[in-house]
Amino acid sequence: MKEAVIVSTARTPIGKAYRGGFNNLGGASLGAASVAEAVKRAGIDPGEVEDIIMGCALQQGPTGANVARQIALRAGLPITTSGMTLDRQCSSGLMAVATAAKQVMYDGMDVVVGGGLESISLAQTEHMNLHRFVDEELMAMHPNIHMPMLQTAETVAQRYNISRDAMDEYGLQSQQRTAAAYESGKYADELVDVSCMRTVWNKETGEASEAEATVSADEGLRATTAEGLANLKTVVEGGTITAGNASQLSDGSSAQVVMDAKLAEQRGLEPLGIYRGIAVAGCEPDEMGIGPVYSVPKLLKNYGMSMGDIDLWELNEAFAVQVAYCRDKLGIPMDKLNVNGGSISIGHPFGMTGSRCVGHLTRELVRRDAQFGVVTMCVGGGMGASGLFERYPS
Repeated sequence: MKEAVIVSTARTPIGKAYRGGFNNLGGASLGAASVAEAVKRAGIDPGEVEDIIMGCALQQGPTGANVARQIALRAGLPITTSGMTLDRQCSSGLMAVATAAKQVMYDGMDVVVGGGLESISLAQTEHMNLHRFVDEELMAMHPNIHMPMLQTAETVAQRYNISRDAMDEYGLQSQQRTAAAYESGKYADELVDVSCMRTVWNKETGEASEAEATVSADEGLRATTAEGLANLKTVVEGGTITAGNASQLSDGSSAQVVMDAKLAEQRGLEPLGIYRGIAVAGCEPDEMGIGPVYSVPKLLKNYGMSMGDIDLWELNEAFAVQVAYCRDKLGIPMDKLNVNGGSISIGHPFGMTGSRCVGHLTRELVRRDAQFGVVTMCVGGGMGASGLFERYPS
């Protein structure tokens, strides 16, 4: 069996949904920005990429019709490079990287790109196709299958007695860690500047027009304080979730070039990490945020490992409440968890985030000379997904 290694990673900055820099950028162009840069950083001939696997949770409109194939062509790869788009909701990007790795390990491919994207600005709009969205027979069996993510977060808070103060404390830490990481340059090496046309509105007339924009940094970063978070209104009256302890609606893309380890060695490349495996698990849809407490034990058991073997954890910050619960239930030390912040501070383009976490984790393992890291995520519909990665020995 071949070994699959990640030889490069690149991502766009994360733009604010609807009002941010990517609010007018087509899905193929959004995805191509990270794919083209990842291939360039790998130092390979674009024609060597046999397939592109992209995760996307909202596959319609600008990200419909197998956007991965469109991305391959928009990124300047040859017509011979195929593409596939997959959907495991918020873990779509993670699953895409895992699928790319398995194609290298088991399907005879040498170079595959895995990644993810989401254009909330253009896909989650009044034009979104919700025709026959609900299957009444399914709803009779599982009435919470389509419960909005916000309500699932409130359910976790109530069911497991997690306070607003605990959520705000975590949200503040996410912001502070991301600010410190930005200041020390820990995000600079994964970003690629993107120039595009954005939609802007005249404040007085409301008239829309297009303007050139170059997005070079994550747009969701906010200076905040504990007092500021405490003063935020909850989204639901009487609830606990606020804009300060939840992830932001965002646009962006991310990609990794996955290669056969022996080929990478022959080329003299220095891989960032090795893909070791993935595990998924289901849970009740109304508490989808706790999915990692089911997928992480499966992952560790499958690979004969314990919690103590893991040096770094990237646990997606969909909501502070679910991170806090999973952290405490699994026993993840805070000095190993989301060490440079996460989606609360950076943003959460659904299909992109898993790939972003893989790219950031593998780079952080190298920086710390650590060995094993896990990317784990809650997944809409009531699931968890967890991927295991190892630093490539220097």
